[in-house]
This record gives sequence, C-alpha cells and structure tokens, in this order.
Amino acid sequence: MRIFEDTYRHKGLRKKLIDSLRERENGITSEAVLEAMNNIPRHYFLDSALDHIAYEDRAFPIAEGQTISQPYTVAYQTELLQVKPHEKILEIGTGSIYQATVLAEMGAKVFTIERQKKLFDASKKFVLKSRYPNIKFFYGDGFEGLPTFAPFDKILITAAAPFIPPQLIKQLKTGGKMVLPLDAGESQRMLRLTKLEDGTYEEEMFHHFSFVPMLKGKSGGR
Repeated sequence: MRIFEDTYRHKGLRKKLIDSLRERENGITSEAVLEAMNNIPRHYFLDSALDHIAYEDRAFPIAEGQTISQPYTVAYQTELLQVKPHEKILEIGTGSIYQATVLAEMGAKVFTIERQKKLFDASKKFVLKSRYPNIKFFYGDGFEGLPTFAPFDKILITAAAPFIPPQLIKQLKTGGKMVLPLDAGESQRMLRLTKLEDGTYEEEMFHHFSFVPMLKGKSGGR
C-alpha cells in the first residue's frame, strides 16, 4: 500500500516550480492560482515511480492514454477562468483530478465529468477526497455536460474540442465564462468565451497548446 507524504523536499521542489511559472515568458500573474498550486502535492497524482520528477513543468501519461497536464497549462487555463470562491464550475475531463483540485483549492464548487470508466472509478479512491468535499465526480459525455446541475458560473474543458459544444453554452450562466482549447489539429488555440444576455457569446483568443482530443460518448462502461 502506498504511503503518501509531502516532505520538505517535495515542498521545496514545488516552490521552485511555482517560481518558474511566475517568471517564464507569458508567465502566470495570478497569485491566487500560484498559491493554490503551491498548496497541492502534485506527486500524489502520479505513479510513485515518477515521484522524483513530479515537479518538472511537463505533462505525464496516466491511464487510458490520457495525461496529467503540464503545470503551466493548468495554471494558464485556471488564470483565464478567473475563479472566485463559491462559484459553480463544470470541468470536462477529470483525468488525474489535478486540475479539479486546483479549482477546489481556490474555493470553487467543482462538478467534473470523466468519459473513461477506469479513470472515473479511480476517483473513488482519490487520496485527497476528504480534503476537497467540494469536488463532485460524474461519469458521462462531456459534450452533454450536466444539465441537471446547470447553470454554471464557469466551464473548463481540459481536452482539445473540435468545436464549441452547444449544450455547454446552454448550461453557462449569462455573464459566465468558458475556457477551452479549440481545434482538432496537433495544436489548439486557447479560447475564452463570455456568454451574453441573448445566448450568444464573445470570444477571446490566447496562446497555442497541445491537448489530447475531446471525444464524444462514454468509454469502458454503461
């Protein structure tokens, strides 16, 4: 059985990572985002064999062909989302649970959907579950969202969307924001949408990133 420890060494490596996110080109300026990430032991979300490199600024593979995103990417998307305490946030693509944990650490109420049954089942054993009761896990199709729990203040898509999902726009509050990497190619332009009163939205475009594709339906279960 794995024993989880957050040692002085881990904390030192984490602080070094956070400093690098702040100082790099197009660095992260939101201290709230950086503080949240500094409070979360990223090595808990990775296989113990990767413990010694858990605080490098890069993505790592997890189960089912998915990845835990590069810390800079997590910070970048979170900063664009402009998270405020007590907001209802829908996350599409639970994956390793790391991004959801960052949102929860910032005080949001997180509703996160995973289409891969094995990854969803793994969330039931999430080591920090008791620390973050404000994360609710769902197995489903991200393109359909969670209409039962709508509307949401914010929506975050953590996979490359081939188009802007219309069902998710419907589930966003007027004035709410959605952040997503858009395009089915090898790299995606990060987009932030703000929903207007008439149901349409304004678009803001940002830098390019590379994400695994967002797929329809559910995989590995009923």
